[in-house]
Amino acid sequence: MPPADERDYERLATLARRRRAELGLALNDVNAKAGGLSNRTWQRVEKGLEIRETNYVKVDGLLKWAPGSCLNVLDGGDPTPVEEMKEPAASDVQKSALPQDVIDRQAIETIQLALIATAKGTSAEEIREMSERAVRDLKERGLI
Repeated sequence: MPPADERDYERLATLARRRRAELGLALNDVNAKAGGLSNRTWQRVEKGLEIRETNYVKVDGLLKWAPGSCLNVLDGGDPTPVEEMKEPAASDVQKSALPQDVIDRQAIETIQLALIATAKGTSAEEIREMSERAVRDLKERGLI
């Protein structure tokens, strides 16, 4: 991976603006928050400015690009629109038999139980918020 000063932020900005237009997305707080970003962060991408590396996967999701596409563009490659992704040919790829909403619910319940056992003085609402945030983070990282 090239150093940050050698990455092509302007190219990413151009491709991100184009993709957002293709998808008909407004550059606003509602859409940014839906992807787990602030509007300011999304605007930085479209202005050709650097953002935290962990936020690029969120931009990928907003633009319906495969995870890692923004970083690939910064390094001179091309993004992969999700609709162009093929099923993996590897025989060892496993998919869960459980629907995503069941996986999410079970992950939230597991995290809530762990927090209840360890986080004395934490309110039910705080436990619920922390659990939901942990599941979002795990999903963003492709772990669930």
